[in-house]
Amino acid sequence: MKPDLRSFATRLALLYGAIFLLVGSFMPYFPVWLDWRGLTAGEIGMVLAAPLFARILFTPTVSFAADRIGDRRRVLILLAWGTGLSCFLFLVASGFWAILLVTLFYAMFWTTVMPLTETVAMAGVRESGLDYGRIRLWGSLTFIVASFAGGLAIELQGARAALWIVIVSSLCVVAATHLLPRPTGAGRLRAATSGPRLRLGDALDLVRAPAFLLFLLTTSAVQATHAVYYVFGTLHWQAAGISTTVIGLLWAVGVVAEIVLFAVAGRILPAQGPVRLIWLAAAATVLRWSVTAVDPPLAVLFAVQVLHGLTFGAAHLGAIHYISDRVPETCAATAQGLYASASAGIVMGAAMMATGPLYAALAGRAYLVMAAVGMVALAGATLMLAQQPGRRLLRRP
Repeated sequence: MKPDLRSFATRLALLYGAIFLLVGSFMPYFPVWLDWRGLTAGEIGMVLAAPLFARILFTPTVSFAADRIGDRRRVLILLAWGTGLSCFLFLVASGFWAILLVTLFYAMFWTTVMPLTETVAMAGVRESGLDYGRIRLWGSLTFIVASFAGGLAIELQGARAALWIVIVSSLCVVAATHLLPRPTGAGRLRAATSGPRLRLGDALDLVRAPAFLLFLLTTSAVQATHAVYYVFGTLHWQAAGISTTVIGLLWAVGVVAEIVLFAVAGRILPAQGPVRLIWLAAAATVLRWSVTAVDPPLAVLFAVQVLHGLTFGAAHLGAIHYISDRVPETCAATAQGLYASASAGIVMGAAMMATGPLYAALAGRAYLVMAAVGMVALAGATLMLAQQPGRRLLRRP
């Protein structure tokens, strides 16, 4: 690999690492902090769903603006600073409504960081032959560090430590965005304005494309099956008597499986293709959540967590490469924003809103509802397999 490409790949890996340091701190342990602050199960579900609904508006809008501006690095830096500031505001937020308001402010910035990073990464894949999986796996590694260290910190310092881990992680994201190279040529952050300028009509054409809508529905359903796990996974395992350190290991096992998949993705993708990976992910959700719902012995639970490599990892790889293969570069950030808005916004937001009442009524059996959603995703993935492979979603180059 040429020095410029190696430097670009390293800086991008650092950004993924910082992003998932924050994700690995926020996702498993922010609910623990919310519970410590006295929020009910329903209120916790609403707070965690708020960024997902905010994503519906902010992510496509900011992503479209980034495509129009062309300098995605500058947009990422602004978003990272806003994220860091909002994390500090949680220190002074008291009560459900104040915490919800700060969460919405946080969502204005944070929800577009990942789609723009994915756009930058896939541009490197297309233009310079970078291996996306080997860059992205560094994010999964830091997720493991955060989930394990977070569990240990909470055991030693109590639930209040969860917020400080989130704050430190957000500052790492700020630093990593500043390390990204400026948009000055191939193999770096190429400016999107070097091609035809994106029009609003192009984005609307993409939204109206039936194949893209089916893709959004299917991938969103796959990701939505994780809702109970994301919101109440840690709390449910704590109620079952599992220590916080072991819970951190349970989260880590799933991400290790994800890392293995990312490491070999360069060989798997040419053989299987993006759509087949999405189909495998959908099938795995049905098995994973059906077994998790019966509160299996700890050894079985660890084994089932390995399926995260498929339910999240394969689905994510398939989705990112599907967009890269089917959508022109000038519209790439917009497509990523729409995907994030649907999969991690509309559908996931609705699923997380439902987790409060579901978990209150069913406890661990709520995972059976997630398995049912997985069956819907499996039907959608089967329809995607029947479509013409490799067909562009927009005619414009």
